[in-house]
Amino acid sequence: MTDTMTLDSYGRLIEPATLKIQRLLPGPIERIWDYLTESDLRRQWLAAGVMGRQPGTSVEFVWRNDELTDPPGQRPADMSEEHRMTCTIIACDAPRRLVITWGEKQTGEVAFELERMGDKVLLTIIHRRVPNHDVLLNVSSGWHAHLDILVARLAGTQPAPHWDHWTGLRAEYERRLPA
Repeated sequence: MTDTMTLDSYGRLIEPATLKIQRLLPGPIERIWDYLTESDLRRQWLAAGVMGRQPGTSVEFVWRNDELTDPPGQRPADMSEEHRMTCTIIACDAPRRLVITWGEKQTGEVAFELERMGDKVLLTIIHRRVPNHDVLLNVSSGWHAHLDILVARLAGTQPAPHWDHWTGLRAEYERRLPA
């Protein structure tokens, strides 16, 4: 693999309630790790929130998706301007692996794995225990759209309007991942 075009940018189910999505990013691995763990960098593509590194440490993610791109696109009526979620660090092996609970009830789990591939870094996100099909469509399109913003930020290019992109991706995931 030599560039992002060699990977299918769409997430796929690897188990009935487990989504896997990958991106090949420009390194070094420490840079990508910082974009996962440092609030000021993470808020540029996903969500803000100071993150500890010890298992058992809580982190509150704060999504302000309207601020991710300019313009932000048309936010769906059922989405709020801000969303907060408290997660807990399960495992942290810098700069290779970070695993967190997904939400306060810890009903899900997200693993971020980084692998050096020459001067690039393969980022793999595995989101486990997605509770239902509607949530699966939201997290699939969400991870995809947020990763596309990360790719643009790392490349120094302008990402597509977030909400418009997310809405199109959700429709595509509905086609790709039927109930």
